[in-house]
Order: sequence, then C-alpha cells, then structure tokens
Amino acid sequence: MATIIPFKAVRPTRDKVSLIAARSYDDYTSKERNARLRDNPYSFLHIVNPGYKYQKKISGERRYALVRNRYQEFKEDGIFIQDTKPSYYVYKIVNRDGHEFNGIIAGASTFDYENDVIKKHEDTIEFRENIFKDYLKAVGFNAEPVLLTYPDNDELKSIIEKIMKKRSEYEFTTTYRDTHYIWIVDDKAKVHQINSLFKNISTLYIADGHHRSASSCLLAKDLEEENPEHTGKEAYNFFMSYLIPESNLKIYEFNRLVKDLNGLNKEEFLIQLDEVFRIEDRGKEYYKPSKKHHFSMYLEGRFYSLYLRKAEYKIINALDALDVQILYDTVLKPILGIEDLRNDKRIKYAHGKNALVQVKSIVDSCEYKVGFGLLPITIQELKNVANEGLTMPPKSTFIEPKLRSGITIYEF
Repeated sequence: MATIIPFKAVRPTRDKVSLIAARSYDDYTSKERNARLRDNPYSFLHIVNPGYKYQKKISGERRYALVRNRYQEFKEDGIFIQDTKPSYYVYKIVNRDGHEFNGIIAGASTFDYENDVIKKHEDTIEFRENIFKDYLKAVGFNAEPVLLTYPDNDELKSIIEKIMKKRSEYEFTTTYRDTHYIWIVDDKAKVHQINSLFKNISTLYIADGHHRSASSCLLAKDLEEENPEHTGKEAYNFFMSYLIPESNLKIYEFNRLVKDLNGLNKEEFLIQLDEVFRIEDRGKEYYKPSKKHHFSMYLEGRFYSLYLRKAEYKIINALDALDVQILYDTVLKPILGIEDLRNDKRIKYAHGKNALVQVKSIVDSCEYKVGFGLLPITIQELKNVANEGLTMPPKSTFIEPKLRSGITIYEF
C-alpha cells in the first residue's frame, strides 16, 4: 500500500515560471551556467549557486546557508508564492519528439522507502547521501521531485485526463523545446480519490532520484530524533515525487566506450571475444543490436555484431539477464580489465537516440579505442531487478522525463 500526500507547494508566479525553471545544476556546462546566471536574474540557478552574487565559489555549510538566504529572498520579493490548500499537482511534459508524460507531483513516504514499498534498482553512495541530507536539513526545502513509477491504472489515468481538459496554471516551453503544463488539484474530494487509489497500489519503483530518496530518509531519521513530539505525519517524513505510470516512461540505453584494449591488439581482442560471442563484421554502416543479448561494437572504423553464446553464460537471477551486466561480466571486466564502472577513468558512457553517432565520432577521434552499443533496459527488467533486491551497474538506464527544478518546492 503506497502512501502519498498532498502539500502546499511553494511555486513561481505564473508570469515568471519559465524564467525560474532550471535543469539540474550539473546538467549545464560552466559556460551555459554563467550565461543563464548573467542574463536571467530569476533563474533557480541563483538559489543553488549563491556564490555567483559575489563572484566567488562557496561550498559546504556556508553555501547551504546562502542557498537558504537566496530562497527566502525570492519568497520575500513575491517571485515565489505558496498555496493555501494541500494540493496534488498534475504535471504534463510534451518533449520535442511529441512524447507526452503525464503524472502527479505529491509527497511520497520515507516509511514506504524504508519498508520496500518504494523499491530501488541502483546502489547509492553513503558519502553523497550524507552530503545531500545535510544540505536538505540546512535549506529546509526540496526543489526537484524524485521520479517514481507505478503500474498503469485506468482510474488514475481517467482522473488525470479529466483534470487536463481544464486550463492549466502553467504552460511554458523551454529552450530544449519541451512544453510543461501544471494543474493544481486542491478539491478535497478529488484529493481523497487520488489518495485512495494510490493506497491500492502495492509497489512504487524509483526511476530516477535514488540519492535524493535515500537522503530524505536519513533526514527524516535525524529530525525524528530531534523531535520529542514526533507523530510520523510531519512534512519531513515525506519527499517530493513525480509519479507516472510505467508505460509512460522512456528508457534509453547507455552505451560504453573504452580508452584502450588493455594491452591487446585488435586480433588478440577479437579472439578473446570469440570465446563468448559469435562475431560478424558489419563494415562501415551503423549497426544497432536488434534483440536482447546482442551487442554492436565499433573498432578501428568498422562495426561488428556480437551474439552471446548462451551456453557460455549462465543466467541465475534478474541481474545476470541484463545486457549491461552481461557486457561487464564477459568483456569489460575479464578482457578489458575494468572492474569499477563508477570510477575507472578508462570508461565513458553515451546515452540517447543518437548515441551510436557519438560512439563512432569519439572512437574515430582516437580519444577512445572501442565502443559498445546496447538495447535499452525494459521497465519489466528494471522491476525484476528491484523485486529481487538487486542493483544494476552504474549508468544502466537514461530515463525520461527529466524534470526541472524550482517549479514546485516542498518545504519541511
């Protein structure tokens, strides 16, 4: 049984929402960041990068305090307003390809996260968890929702579709040519109906935001210990989430590039690959794998298809069946000597629909020696891994939608 709650969002005024909305801080190049900070005084980047005001890089607790200050200034200046009623927020994104994402912004329960009602498929790093927990505790708000997915539900779909027939509170298009819409749902009967429907959903899955979820749970434990009158209903027991049906997710692959052949020449490398794969030279034309357990490889100006010899690879659990794991177990680790996928500087990742073009370009530049193309992981594979309590290798999925910061803000 999943518990979600409505909340009184702090959000931009209608006329400034397009100016405030920002991608994740690290999603910008330093040049892009500086341009937005210089030319747009309303960008949410001014809140998360408060040192820009003083042309100085500020970190740690001092930065957290200044983030809090900038946020309060936006509220004091009327740039942000706060809703007076607990609300859900129906959020639609239409991307440049015409794909439509429809979901609900709500508070998700840290209790559900701890008790495996909200399931994860990625490992988190304790150091990063604690840093973000300290940040949340200092600033007192969350500005970017965790992306959660749930099994398709016809009743929820019908409710969302009816809400979206009305005029939206926000409608704006970003420079990425994605159009965003938000509807405020504060009618008590509708709020109760949405809440009840989620109570009938047994499991939610984290699609994106594992560290934010984990940090929110750490924060809840800290604040519970500090609160002698803790009831479990306090705002800190929840974290802001964007919940969308699983059929609505778009999952792209992360292809792999490796700097060298670990001391092998081309022929030696292909001979070792031949022990586990049937190899076909596809020439100079782009080749993308057509089904699971098939891979493409680009090496020295040519594409190859790699077909797994199933007799040579045993699948015991849901993790073993993932192509990203198969590639690691059969090629990256034993042949190319890459053990730490997260930190090894010899490996690079390329995601998205044009990833093979990027792979070819990088290998042709001689920056990397070989590239591997994979098919995207399916939502069912993601769920299978999460249901078995396993975790995927780093950079296994690139999932859309990617959400903007500063559109709805959850205070605790």
